[in-house]
Amino acid sequence: MNKLKMIVCVAAVMTSAAALAEDARKASNDASNAPQARTSMGAAVAAAEKHAGGKAIRAEFEKGKDGRWTYDVEVAADRGVFDVKIDADAGTVVASTKDVADSDDEGDKAD
Repeated sequence: MNKLKMIVCVAAVMTSAAALAEDARKASNDASNAPQARTSMGAAVAAAEKHAGGKAIRAEFEKGKDGRWTYDVEVAADRGVFDVKIDADAGTVVASTKDVADSDDEGDKAD
């Protein structure tokens, strides 16, 4: 009976591992699309810093709800922290908002 339990456990582990590997292969990474952008991340950071008058502390390449690719750059300036969106093709500022202080900065609507 123990041999049967062992075989069932091994089969379950192998099935789970195969499913996880398939999910990892299917998962997309926004960064994989960055080489297709006409504007480099460095140029986007420079544009955001110039716009907000500060230094970039974080930058991400992401696809917006409208389907356009943008760089989302967080810039710390004397007058506060700003979230600046840069169009990945044109290299221009498409949005800039003052960042609201929050504790997690992940997945919230505050910024």
